[in-house]
Amino acid sequence: MPAFRQVGEKQLPNPVLCMAWSPKRDLIALANTAGELLLHRLANFQRVWSLPPNENTGKEITALAWRPDGKILAFSLGDTKVVVLCDAEKAEILHLFPLENPVSCMHWMEVLEESSVLNSFYTSEDESNLFLPKLPTLPKSYSTTSKIFSEEKSDEILNLLGEVRLNILVLGGGSGFVELYAYGMYKIATLPGVPGTCSSLCLSSDLKSLSIITEIRSAGNDPEICYIQLDTGLLSDCLPEVTRMARKFTHISTLLQYLRLSLTCMCEAWEDILMQMDLRLTKFVQEKNTSTQVQDEFLELLLWGQSSPELQALLMNQLTVKGLKKLGQSIETSYSSIQKLVISHLQSGSEALLYHLSEVKGMSLWKQKFQPLGLDSAAIEDAITAVGSFTLKANELLQVIDKSMKNFKAFFRWLYVAMLRMSEEHVPPELNKMTQKDIAFVADFLSEHFSENEELFDRKGKYFNVERVGQYLKDEDEDLVSPPNTKGNQWLKFLQESTHLKESPLLFPSYSQKSLHFVKRMMEGVIELCLQKPAEVIGKSVKQAVCLPLYTVPESSENTPRLFELPSLYNDKKTNMHYGVFCMPEISPCKLYLLRKFTDPFRPVPNALMAIDLSNVLSHSIDDDAAGASSDCVYSCQDARFYDDETLTVVLRASEEDNRGRVLAQLPLGSALSCEEEFNWDPSLRLDQQSGAIPVKGLVLENQWRDLENMKAQFVAVNGIRKVACVLSSNLRHVRVYEMDVEDEEDEERPESQNASSDQDGLEETPAIQGEAEGGETEGGGQRSKEQLESGEALELS
Repeated sequence: MPAFRQVGEKQLPNPVLCMAWSPKRDLIALANTAGELLLHRLANFQRVWSLPPNENTGKEITALAWRPDGKILAFSLGDTKVVVLCDAEKAEILHLFPLENPVSCMHWMEVLEESSVLNSFYTSEDESNLFLPKLPTLPKSYSTTSKIFSEEKSDEILNLLGEVRLNILVLGGGSGFVELYAYGMYKIATLPGVPGTCSSLCLSSDLKSLSIITEIRSAGNDPEICYIQLDTGLLSDCLPEVTRMARKFTHISTLLQYLRLSLTCMCEAWEDILMQMDLRLTKFVQEKNTSTQVQDEFLELLLWGQSSPELQALLMNQLTVKGLKKLGQSIETSYSSIQKLVISHLQSGSEALLYHLSEVKGMSLWKQKFQPLGLDSAAIEDAITAVGSFTLKANELLQVIDKSMKNFKAFFRWLYVAMLRMSEEHVPPELNKMTQKDIAFVADFLSEHFSENEELFDRKGKYFNVERVGQYLKDEDEDLVSPPNTKGNQWLKFLQESTHLKESPLLFPSYSQKSLHFVKRMMEGVIELCLQKPAEVIGKSVKQAVCLPLYTVPESSENTPRLFELPSLYNDKKTNMHYGVFCMPEISPCKLYLLRKFTDPFRPVPNALMAIDLSNVLSHSIDDDAAGASSDCVYSCQDARFYDDETLTVVLRASEEDNRGRVLAQLPLGSALSCEEEFNWDPSLRLDQQSGAIPVKGLVLENQWRDLENMKAQFVAVNGIRKVACVLSSNLRHVRVYEMDVEDEEDEERPESQNASSDQDGLEETPAIQGEAEGGETEGGGQRSKEQLESGEALELS
């Protein structure tokens, strides 16, 4: 009776590049060569959802990592150099950020260390909710809005942050690229000086060190695989401060995204139809023969009720009564939408931003605690000032909208009546009354907005700027075409005349000539500088403690897929140790090497390196008669992953002369780790040059193994918490899933026909998963029907 129970099998249409089990649930994420991210449930390997590539992300997924709570999945894209955070429940993109380098590996780790300071912080973390109103959700109708801020009845920022306990996403790539992101969003460290291309990363849960496997290439030599341990002591020494700062900065960067999206919604609420009046008036100027000014023509119509034939033609033929009505409605709807977004979204977002920045400023003034992390109070003060300027500009826009709405209402009402009279139609009595005050109001509007501007024609291709709101929403560096008229503003006059207040740091600069977009970009730049400083300071504090050259990679293996390849790293939270497991197929194909280092890089490790002999690992557990061959079957390791602290899950391959094929096995490490023989490492030599001196421990398995029949198994992904393993074939398209803590109840002696019928029964009960299974045989040998293959139904093995 074989060990482990097979619960699912699939032939996939596209080769798999990455696979990762959820730490908390029975879900596995797969990324394929088509750029799709797929989520499958353990039961029958049934697909839950798929996220196809899109123009905002990219097609080439290079690495996957689950957040420790299993609610968010991070993946990196090589073609666009972007990291995406995806909601595991709904396949929605919650957040993405660009990088300077493509990512080749990632690891998401949760800090487990407890302290009284941290616990008091955890309980008081949500105090901001007591002082700040909840951010209004963004309108769902706008196309460019992210899903993150449009969910009803949810606090998006807290959902994104997850649990209060600090978690860190570590990214590694080529040219020594290594970055750490707190909560997967805020860059907390950029690590300089890591040699080569990272192929595997593991940050310890006590934050004392980061283990990296890198591939270093030098001219004319084969690539060299090295183990590097970096001392990240500053993070562990200042854990409460790092957690508090990271939490605040993640709030701040998420609020910046909220303001960015709010401004996008405002731009979409502003319609091109509002430009119609400016364009028609410009065309009118270019076509008319007389030298009179446009505002004079309109004023003559206002005062005497008479108009030139040209103006009459403009109003009746080009603008039309119907067109005027539509334009009036568009302006009112558009301005009201923008006004609501400014009041509810921009202002509440800016208030929250000021609150969190003020708290960060308070932290920065506690120099004993926060200065080592690079918190700069001057930079934070600049950020607070920039947010204040943004708030002032938003208020200025509100005043412009308010004034424009009043002006346009009065102007359109008068012009509508004038056009009805021109066409000799009936004028409703409620519109016919115009007081002297109304006439003066329209006259002021005409003289201010209808004057021709030659300079404007050179810049924008039109002589007029009747519509004043759109200029605030343009993402351009040019000054406002028509800045607000500040004549008669007593406060501004007082400021300009006061030598002490003019340059006072207590007053926010107003940037009266600039658009809202310009001030927003300036604010983002200043806050970005303030956010970047700790990442540089913490990054510089990280030093290389250990660098061990392991072995060279022969050029012949250059074409093998590297995303699953050994070495593999693991962090044992109980003993605070880093483990590395690797093979050296060129030197000793039947041995698996185990490297151990304490997370404290300066603490020596007894028996730090040992080899496990796999050559006869199954010898005594194979029944010669059942095997039909000699029991001396020599195995080599294809892939190995840590199942838990004491067990290694491996895919073994029999030697070419033997016909046993591939085996999935669980290797208990207890006896190997208790080996008392010491290996004296010569740091001047590579490990493969001194492999003969490494202590070797033989293992013999009793029943913790299983033959992988009809499958060229090559790679494995495991989750010891959920007690599951997923095996992938060498062509990257054939997948099998096993539950590891139960024995297979299937009777292997069953006749083939019985196997086939039971497989068919299983198929009928399994829901269809569109476009997934591409054909193939069940393990018992039963073929699926053509109809079943075409419908892409899941293959369930009884």
